[in-house]
Amino acid sequence: MAQQTQQSKPGVGEAGITTRAQDYGQWYLDVIKRAQLAEHSVVRGCMVIRPHGYAIWEKLQRELDDRFKATGHQNAYFPMFIPLSLMAKEEAHAAGFAKECAVVTHYRLKSVGGKVVPDPDSQLDEPLIVRPTSETIIWETFKGWIQSYRDLPVLINQWCNIVRWEMRTRLFLRTAEFLWQEGHTAHATAAEAVEETERMLGVYADVAENVLAVPVIRGHKTPGERFAGALDTFCIEGMMQDGRALQMGTSHYLGQNFAKSADVQFLNAEGKLDYVYASSWGVSTRLIGALIMAHSDDIGLVLPPKLAPIHVAIVPIYKSDEEKVRVMSEARQTMAELKAQGLSVKLDEREGFSPGDKFYEWERKGVPLRIEIGPKDLEKGSLCLVRRFVKDVPGEADGVRRKRAKSFLPRAEAIASVKPCLESMQKELLERARAFRDSRTRVIDTLAEFEKFFQSEGGGFAWVHWAGEAVHEDEMAKRFETSIRCIPLAEDIPAAARGAGQCILTGKPSAQRVVMAKAY
Repeated sequence: MAQQTQQSKPGVGEAGITTRAQDYGQWYLDVIKRAQLAEHSVVRGCMVIRPHGYAIWEKLQRELDDRFKATGHQNAYFPMFIPLSLMAKEEAHAAGFAKECAVVTHYRLKSVGGKVVPDPDSQLDEPLIVRPTSETIIWETFKGWIQSYRDLPVLINQWCNIVRWEMRTRLFLRTAEFLWQEGHTAHATAAEAVEETERMLGVYADVAENVLAVPVIRGHKTPGERFAGALDTFCIEGMMQDGRALQMGTSHYLGQNFAKSADVQFLNAEGKLDYVYASSWGVSTRLIGALIMAHSDDIGLVLPPKLAPIHVAIVPIYKSDEEKVRVMSEARQTMAELKAQGLSVKLDEREGFSPGDKFYEWERKGVPLRIEIGPKDLEKGSLCLVRRFVKDVPGEADGVRRKRAKSFLPRAEAIASVKPCLESMQKELLERARAFRDSRTRVIDTLAEFEKFFQSEGGGFAWVHWAGEAVHEDEMAKRFETSIRCIPLAEDIPAAARGAGQCILTGKPSAQRVVMAKAY
């Protein structure tokens, strides 16, 4: 009855999830809730990441961490509290984060008139900032580590939480507290620091495309969008299923700004004192929001197999005790053989849940492959494999697509096909996401075309010539709610978008196109 009630509501699908067509924002929140990924905390703007959501983050951490270590980086940990005086040393940096900082002023509470309040006698001599990012505290630390060119490079990464007091929040995409990694490196020359900045952007692009299965465009941010205190900011931009852009990672060339503010000098190979050159780079739990919005459907979460905490869910089907004994024996044997292949397998042995209930749960949680085992399968010596994702066929009904997702194979063949099936899904998700992005990408030369694209055609990525300034970026944002997502790297520019032209707004000569979009 509950399912019938949900289906009767306009825009609500069979899984009790608002459809994307009806309300994309609510669909996103419904997917998170039904997949048990996260929920709002009693602390305003903060989230509780539930075990299934955290397991995805752990797998993503491992993918990133392995790549960091392979490129010579080491993990360390620095304090979450930053003295106000340190934060203020790099003026542009402090100004950039001023509106988002949480500040600690007292270290003790007391009861006054039945109320618990900060103890006036415990006021700190200097306020402490709860880290919005760690450049200032890390560079103050580096000062004691670096004296000579022989101490360089310093290649450090930190896994931690940070706090940015956001006024408008959305689970995973923008919360007051979130999890991330932040890399901080020190180099003897500008060329080495720039090379590091570009190398880590490449690492992020690799993880986005080959792990999250989200194609990205790499590029530079405009001066107004750079990280506070950076000389250059690189980014990767992905497209979500509503055509909006999502910044999925950034890498910054900091020059000598933070070294000068912290007075980090070293004796170079020529015996002269110089300031160290730096980079910093980071991605966060926002990437979980990206994979949700890039791949999931109206049934629930769809996970790229490389990030799935559970690769295969086995659902036994039986009616009698005698059937249960035989089916469970086969289910456990199947699980053992799949685990021996290095796969993560969940045997759903829960009592009191129908097979259909279990099917829906594992579908909503995005488990890539389900194996159903019943008495008839035992008699035939086969297994029923159900893929969470199959390639889209234009105009195909959901029921037909679901039938294509299910296959009955001889047992040995079924067991052998699991890994290839997962690999195929990983590849197909990337292909689908790339095809969707291409379908919502336009090379645009006039403001009339631009307006039509975003106001009548749904929008997406607009490749336009640009020679405007910050005031012109603001004008485009007010008129169309768009922003320059990046100035693409040369190798990421498609042939149709190459060459010089005229700025779409000012008409001034433009050497290169930028990517404009509505964004999260």
